[in-house]
Amino acid sequence: MTIKHSEEYRDAELSRRLVEKIRQTSRRPIRLMEVCGTHTVSIFRSGIRSVLPQTIALLSGPGCPVCVTDQAEIDAFVALARQPGVTVATFGDLMRVPGSASSLQREKAEGRDVRIVYSTVDALAIAQKDPGRQVVFLGVGFETTAPTVAAAVAAAAGLKLANFSVISAHKLVPPALEALMAIEAVRVDGFILPGHVSVIIGLDAYRPFFERHRLPCVVAGFEPTDILQAVDMLVGQIEADRPALENAYPRAVSADGNAKARKVLAEVFEPADACWRGIGRIPASGLRIRAAYAAFDAERRFGLTLPEAKPPKGCACGEILTGKKTPPECALFRKVCTPLDPVGPCMVSSEGTCAAYYKYSDA
Repeated sequence: MTIKHSEEYRDAELSRRLVEKIRQTSRRPIRLMEVCGTHTVSIFRSGIRSVLPQTIALLSGPGCPVCVTDQAEIDAFVALARQPGVTVATFGDLMRVPGSASSLQREKAEGRDVRIVYSTVDALAIAQKDPGRQVVFLGVGFETTAPTVAAAVAAAAGLKLANFSVISAHKLVPPALEALMAIEAVRVDGFILPGHVSVIIGLDAYRPFFERHRLPCVVAGFEPTDILQAVDMLVGQIEADRPALENAYPRAVSADGNAKARKVLAEVFEPADACWRGIGRIPASGLRIRAAYAAFDAERRFGLTLPEAKPPKGCACGEILTGKKTPPECALFRKVCTPLDPVGPCMVSSEGTCAAYYKYSDA
């Protein structure tokens, strides 16, 4: 038996034991929410829902960065792409997200300079190679990707790159957890906390939230065994009525997080109110570029304002992001809204709940 096969066997055996333990421990109905799009995809792909007892419901929360980007922000991105002399650089998932009247993909098809990049370094390189055009990077994501954008802004300042800027639509996870608790229709018994975000901000970043609400919380990794371990820990806390903030991903997540990443984040960005799709405005849940780096703030450079915008008619993406509905409960799912012709971002993004349901579920 090779080392790889041996590891796979151990993981499968551990998963089997965890499932059996969960089945023996779980007695009451429990609703757990994962707040990470990568967790959502892993749960569907591995079939975790099918092996858990019927007493446990797994809900997908606002963990997909493209999905929670507000409709008004998408419209602002489209407006930016229409500016003369502007090159928009973006991650691929944003291209097909429908705005109120267009999308970045449509704008590109109509001749606007919209380019898919794989990192902020790529966007900086485009600006350096073409000083005659304004290059704007669309900063979308959570605490995981925000430090790389902050580093790019700092690098642009060091290079005195006058034709590079960022529009910051970043979102912060802990304030979103607070907002979810304030929504009356949302009932969650425990949170599976995001692994990638927690690598940056650390376990202790959730402690104020936990102390306020005393709700079971466990940071999880992304392998099926990691997720099952987190579920087992949450079920144990709930059944024993002993809520705790625990780390099931210690090989990557520490109490303090990544100090260097947090330092560059704090240097370039400051907290700001932000609008989330499905939730609305959440205080101090976004990031704006500090005054010291105002020259690289695309909103200030181009005088952008976020237009009032409503989500697509009939799209339940906002309710799905808050656990109020599952994709099959949306009237558009599989009928009008499909991966080839998406109505909302939850069907577009590779981390979207609707996309995961469509690909992996018969429901």
